[in-house]
Amino acid sequence: MLILCTGNSARSQMAEGILRTLSQGTIEVHSAGTHPAGVHPLAVEVMREINIDISGQRSKSVAEFEQQQFDTVITVCDKAAESCPVFPGSPERIHFSFEDPAAVEGSREERLRAFCRVRDDLTERLRLFLKTRRPQ
Repeated sequence: MLILCTGNSARSQMAEGILRTLSQGTIEVHSAGTHPAGVHPLAVEVMREINIDISGQRSKSVAEFEQQQFDTVITVCDKAAESCPVFPGSPERIHFSFEDPAAVEGSREERLRAFCRVRDDLTERLRLFLKTRRPQ
């Protein structure tokens, strides 16, 4: 599975960690960006609050994965959905639109709240996504 956003700094990085954790490692998960910008420190911080360590993840370009086959490609921002390349094997494409917490301006507390909100929304959406994929 591949999760895409623009910068591969927050939303897709958090989604990668969340999906890997929720699937208990049964799903091979990668993330990438159309314009990778490095993993955002606040993304690492808010993920640590829910006991998911993404500090070892790195920001990657979608170009690293263009020839790789995936069952599913999930875009987590509108810009990435618009510019998502075609992958071999015609993977299922899913789009979830989330605000970019890295773009939020304001105090540290306001920015942390934005990252927490996106983290929590991603967790809920990915939990529901997995429920539709697994036998009950």
